[in-house]
Amino acid sequence: MILQEFSKFLQKNNEKIINNQTSATKLLCDWIKYVINKTPKKHVDKIVHKEIMLAENSSNDFLIVGKSESGRVLIRALYNFALSYENYIMQKWLSDKKPDDFIN
Repeated sequence: MILQEFSKFLQKNNEKIINNQTSATKLLCDWIKYVINKTPKKHVDKIVHKEIMLAENSSNDFLIVGKSESGRVLIRALYNFALSYENYIMQKWLSDKKPDDFIN
């Protein structure tokens, strides 16, 4: 359920990843920030509020912390999903490339 909501967010921002404007892990931070800063209405929002804490400094460095063991498991799953999504995007991009495309 939570991965599905995050997946929808990634798909909406797919072009930003393809155009190298951001990464899926940065989008994970943006999504968590978005969910935490709104009033929880859906079950997913309530779980994120209860299980995850986000800290960010003025340099836009961020730290995502689980408030409990289940929160840490959730963060690990979301992070791994973000990495696998980036790998999927890269694989799609590479699928029609030939070795000669990379010769200068």
